[in-house]
Parts: sequence; C-alpha cells; structure tokens
Amino acid sequence: MEWNAQRARDAIEAFTFGPEEMIAAVEVFRSEIEKGLAGHDASTIKPLPSYLGLPTGDEQGEYITLDFGGTNVRAERVRLFGGGTYEMAARVAKPLIAHGRYNYAGSGASAEGLFGFLAEIIDAVLVGDHETPYRLGHTFSFPSAQESPRDAKLLSWTKELAVPDVEGRWVNERLSTALKERGLVNVRPTAILNDTVAVMLAASYRWNDVAIGSIYATGFNACYLETFGGEKEPTVMNLEAGNFSWLDQNEYDLALDAASEKKGAQMLEKMVSGRYLGALFSRAFGDILGETFPAVTGEDMVAIIQGEGAALLQGMVGMPLTSAQLKEAAALAEAIVRRSARIAATVYVGTLRHIVGGDAIGVRHIAVEGSFFTHMAVARVALRDALKELLKDEAKGVQILHVTDGASLGAALAAAMIGD
Repeated sequence: MEWNAQRARDAIEAFTFGPEEMIAAVEVFRSEIEKGLAGHDASTIKPLPSYLGLPTGDEQGEYITLDFGGTNVRAERVRLFGGGTYEMAARVAKPLIAHGRYNYAGSGASAEGLFGFLAEIIDAVLVGDHETPYRLGHTFSFPSAQESPRDAKLLSWTKELAVPDVEGRWVNERLSTALKERGLVNVRPTAILNDTVAVMLAASYRWNDVAIGSIYATGFNACYLETFGGEKEPTVMNLEAGNFSWLDQNEYDLALDAASEKKGAQMLEKMVSGRYLGALFSRAFGDILGETFPAVTGEDMVAIIQGEGAALLQGMVGMPLTSAQLKEAAALAEAIVRRSARIAATVYVGTLRHIVGGDAIGVRHIAVEGSFFTHMAVARVALRDALKELLKDEAKGVQILHVTDGASLGAALAAAMIGD
C-alpha cells in the first residue's frame, strides 16, 4: 500500500463543480421543474403536490406526530399555541436497525413488522393513554403519490430501505391498521407529508417570505409553494430533487451508484446527501492507496476536514501518513463537501428562478433542516458562497433559515390545518 500523489490530485479535481457547471445546472433544474409540472415524462423532476398550503401561524391544539424518513423513527406529542409558538411535550425515538436484535429496514423485513414497530413507538409516546383522542400527522420522507393530504402511496424506497410489500401501497392506511391492532383506536392518522414539506410548514409558522423548504441531512430534497398563476389553489410541491439526473458523475459517483440498492436512481442525492459523502470519500481515498476501505461517517468527515483525523486515517491504512498526505486527505474531504453544497445551491436558485419567473427575487428565505448541514461548517460556507456566485447582487435578499423540529412541528401543523 503506497500513497499515490497524482491520484490524490486527480481525485480532488474530480469533485470540482465550477461556475459554468453551476449556471448550466440552474437553468436545467428550472426547466425540469416546468417540464415536470406540465407532465413531460422525460423530466427527472416530477413535482408532487402535498395538497397543503401554508399555515396561518394561529394553529392550536395537541397532536401526535410520527417522523419516518431515515435511520431513526421518532414519535412526539406536540402542542401548538398559535402565534408561531409551540412545545414538544414528549418524544420517543428508535432506530430501524438494532444489530443483533432486529432489522425493520432491509429486504428481509416484513411490512407488518415495520408498521407494528411504528405503532409500538406511537404507543410509547402516549405512555399507555388509549383514551384521549388524537389526530396524527405523519412525516413520511420517501417518494410518494398523493390524491389528498390524508394518505400517500409509496412510489419507491430510497436511502437504502428495501422492505417488501410497501411500494405501491397506501401508507397511512397500513399505519391505521397497525394502530388498531395495538388497541390505539384513539389515534387517527390525519395527515401525511414529506419531511421537506414539513420543514416548509414549520418555517412558515414562524417566519414570513419562506420560498423554499429543504432537508439537507441523510437525504436531500427541496419544496416550494406553487401558485399555478392563480388558476388553482396554491399547494406546496415536493420536488424530489434528489432524483435530478442531469449532472455529470465522476468515476467515484458511478462506482457508488453501481453498489447501491437503487442503481440509476436518486443521482443528485448520491452526490449531495450526508448518507453518501463518507462513502465517496472512502472510495476516492482507497483509489489513492490502491485499497478498499469502508465508508467513513459524517463525524469522521468533519474531523478529517478540520485536520483532526490523523489517527482515524492512519488506523484505516495501517501505516503513518505524512503531514502533506493528511492535508491532501483533508482537501479531498473538503472538495466532496464543497461540491455537495454547490449542487444544493443550484437546486435552490433553479427553484427561485421558477418561482419568480422573470422578476427580481427580492426578499426570500430558504428554510433548511438537517444534521449534516448543521454540523458541517464547510457546507454552510460553500452554500452561501455559491448563492453569491449565482445570484450576484440579488443574494443580499436571500437568507438561509436554520430550522429545528421541522418534521414534527410541520406534521402537527398539517394535522391542525386539515382538521376532522
């Protein structure tokens, strides 16, 4: 095993996403939104209506929420007080996979087992209360088709989930059955929405001028309020932006996709989201050394970029690395994260350009939630810089809002907005 300096330079260069590529991606993304709205099959962006508008800020009441969209599932009791204020009264969270004990995420799991597990978590947050009636808002963060805000049909699993007999089925209907089987007849699934839509609702409950809601975490996605030129009722549209496939993939992107659960799908997400960036780093790092390494974590990426990953990297390769080699490894990790943020910026700007048409962007807020974005300073700085590159003077009116509790607050708001 030997460090190849030329491969290191080539790997860093492979993750460059320059100004011309960004500008072109913005235009194509905007065009893909418009084609998708018009029903063109060729578009990789097919905006999905949530059938939800924006909250007034005055919603009140106590609701149960379920957040199911990644490696962990969370149920909460949420109290809305109006005036944009709220309280998280109780919370229970469990992972989908507990190694050696259970696995509700893989192809070996059953749909009945998965939904029974969800009902168990909801039961835990109620602490045995099977009497008080509750409406439940369900944040379900996978590509789904809806005919109303009350239920959603799963189109396809993403984020490496592969539970059989769920794709093509109505999700809240199956959840309702599982709740009844557990004796939770007092809990009625009322609303279902994507986590990105939930972020949009949560941000709009507290702030004005929210143009885009976005998840930048294990997965990546964005949404916006479509007004249809006043011809139809405005609704928040889930873009499923992670499926955008126009971007060029480098050799590491292609290798990661070939080894993924869903080959050829979610190509943008595989270049942007926290779920995949550690795997991209390990593939490129392995190429430099002519070896194969397991994916590093997001926390590892932070440490490597900050120059604190020497022990980790040397443990991986089983030999000491020079300061110059450690700096190249840090530069590689930073290049992967910077590309992620610059691609995210093209999604946001392409969406803004669609929203305003030919008008000036003006004052607009982009609401972002996600552990990756929160903890990865390089991504936040790179995103802000990319927005300035793309928007020039208009960037002054565009502000990034860091959202917390988006999935749960947004789900509670959806349940409140729909009512009985």
